[in-house]
Amino acid sequence: MSAAAPRPIVRLEPILLEVRDRVALLTLNRPDKLNALNAALIARLMAFLDDIERDDAIRVVVLTGAGERAFSAGADIQEIAETVRQGPAAALRDFVRKGQRMTARIENYPKPIIVAVNGLAHGGGSEIAEAAPLAIASERAEFCKAEINLGFAPPFGGSQRLPRLIGRKRALRMILTAEPIDAERAREFGLVNDVVPHDNLLSEAFALANTIADKSPLAAKACLESVTRGLNVSIDEGLAIEASQFARMVPTADIHEGIGAWLERRRPAFSGS
Repeated sequence: MSAAAPRPIVRLEPILLEVRDRVALLTLNRPDKLNALNAALIARLMAFLDDIERDDAIRVVVLTGAGERAFSAGADIQEIAETVRQGPAAALRDFVRKGQRMTARIENYPKPIIVAVNGLAHGGGSEIAEAAPLAIASERAEFCKAEINLGFAPPFGGSQRLPRLIGRKRALRMILTAEPIDAERAREFGLVNDVVPHDNLLSEAFALANTIADKSPLAAKACLESVTRGLNVSIDEGLAIEASQFARMVPTADIHEGIGAWLERRRPAFSGS
């Protein structure tokens, strides 16, 4: 009997990009690994975000996961094991800092990012949702801070952002017990904006994205910067940030278009200039 021909190795792109009019859809694409966050996926996501930032035609980003089971089950355990074996310096360089740069990029991104959580959002998957300015969850979504089961604390910003989002005691219960919460509890806590039927998740995310895309992209950026930066400073410093963002808008065509459209009782057509 002749030996069977070897099966070809199929290498999937770790991130898929699709542009629909003014909205970019990014899909975490390791469904066989529950979209675990490895170095290649993180690097590709960061590169796509850089490209999208430079494309003025794209005004909003939707980020979701491939497959039916998971948005992302968290960091890739095999990669974690390898970096831990190499010691603290390698673990910080190759694991923690890459993950923290990713969530910081999402948190501070100049265009609105809507995370569409289609399933499990554990560990780093939850940290992406925590960092994003907006999140919509499928009714099947589940959130879990599972890091303590692996012997460490959340390393991609979860120990800092989650308490700010849902409160210290709620966050510590999730972090210390690794007990999962369902989509409705996540909405109740303020971790996601809305919970929708699973089959409607992307259509609802795109409806929200298109609503935002109709607004001035310059004003959207100012809103994101005012809120994100203001959360971590005193109220007086936050008010100064807010005032500076308004001042930046005054010379733009968009502010004059918005005010003019309101006075003329017509729909504004924002150019982003």
